[in-house]
Amino acid sequence: MLVYNSQTHRKEELVPIEPGKIRMYVCGPTVYDQIHIGNARTFLSFDVIRRYLMYKGYEVTFAQNLTDVDDKIINRANEQGRTAADVAEEFSNAFIEQMHRFGIMDPDIRPRATREIQAMQDMIQILIDKGNAYPVPSGDVYFSVRSDHNYGILSGRDLDQLRAGERVEVNDEKRDPFDFALWKAAKPGEPSWPSPWGDGRPGWHTECCAMIHRYLGTPIDIHGGGADLIFPHHENETAQAMCAWDKPLANTWMHTGMLRVDGEKMSKSLGNFLTLKEVLDAYPADAVRLLMLQTHYRAPLDFSRKRLEGSVGTLERLQTAVRNLRWAADQAPKGSELTEKDKEFAAAVDGAREEFNAQMDDDFNTAGGLAAIFSLVTTSNSYLDAAGDAPACAVCLRAADTLCELSGVMGVTLSRKAADELPHELVDLARDQAGYEGDSAEEAADALLAARQEARAQKNWAVADAIRDGIAALGLVVEDTAAGARVHRKA
Repeated sequence: MLVYNSQTHRKEELVPIEPGKIRMYVCGPTVYDQIHIGNARTFLSFDVIRRYLMYKGYEVTFAQNLTDVDDKIINRANEQGRTAADVAEEFSNAFIEQMHRFGIMDPDIRPRATREIQAMQDMIQILIDKGNAYPVPSGDVYFSVRSDHNYGILSGRDLDQLRAGERVEVNDEKRDPFDFALWKAAKPGEPSWPSPWGDGRPGWHTECCAMIHRYLGTPIDIHGGGADLIFPHHENETAQAMCAWDKPLANTWMHTGMLRVDGEKMSKSLGNFLTLKEVLDAYPADAVRLLMLQTHYRAPLDFSRKRLEGSVGTLERLQTAVRNLRWAADQAPKGSELTEKDKEFAAAVDGAREEFNAQMDDDFNTAGGLAAIFSLVTTSNSYLDAAGDAPACAVCLRAADTLCELSGVMGVTLSRKAADELPHELVDLARDQAGYEGDSAEEAADALLAARQEARAQKNWAVADAIRDGIAALGLVVEDTAAGARVHRKA
């Protein structure tokens, strides 16, 4: 499997640090507002990468933070006459809700910056002791960029070619204009924590680095995020890790391309700023996924409502193909010998899976993977037309299952078999246990699974067990698969 490494600027064979296991971290949002579709594109890309790694048999430990203390949160709180904690809690919950709506799997570990202060202070103290950081009289602590001889290794930036004031804050207390804050001294009305250097709060670049080291160790296999984070955020992260622990933060760095709307940079001033919530309120989540996945994760993505309308049709075409295959299987004569056309169709099904894997093994080429899926849709439609009233039951079911399997790797859930329809009693359970307000058994199952995963992530085993036991009482089981958990009837 080849993966493009942003640090080396080439595709490299993925070689896990520990055979069969992948430790992966993706920078989460700063929770001061609803996330926009550019953020969502990044989170979707790494959701599919995670799903595919699991599909290939890797044991993936996936962590993603919530930045719940930051200047943007404080500014929003001041604008609204609220506490920063209230703003952070509101939009942390909003983010998780939209991720569930979008079909994004919950991380195995979701640390929140405000709950990891000690780990950050420990790292800062190591950097001070090793001469890579220094406190100043105001109570701030800065990282000495020029103490790291490898600074710029990720982004390729040369400090001597950058002018102070362009991308850095000029501050008389800094030894060098490019030095960045590890700890910020408390200001009146801002959240703060005690520290050896005085009350204050962590700098943004400090948070992810310390949390990665605490929960995943260093180095990790994959660190991901949007391309806009390469400099200075990820550059500063890896500098801290190398100086603190004499190890790189990650072996492979992965970054998603930028998103444009109707060919233009998304901005509120242009009136083309779209939140994920706004989009999901108007369009099916799976259609949005299909649109975004038609572009390679590293390439710029042009998002438009016209393209999204087309993606709705694409989703319907895929769903219809599966329904038609299963209906044909139900109608097929039983026990008949396979014809040459049946055998050719069976070979095409196998070929589609092979092509899907080949495309995804080449730096997670979702566009190529989707092309393989829809090639099978076209082949299936042609086969059913040619087979008439004598299709091969086994081959039709195999094709339908393959389409569901490969689409599931993309996080697109197709219709269940009629025999697997879920009882409506799940709706009542989901209302009690997950706050679900709809009337669909399938949606209720998804809500319960999401609530269970969130409880497990928070180590709230009592809630997780109550959800599992409630599902079991209805004669159902929860099955954790590579493509995510699902609820189905006991065999």
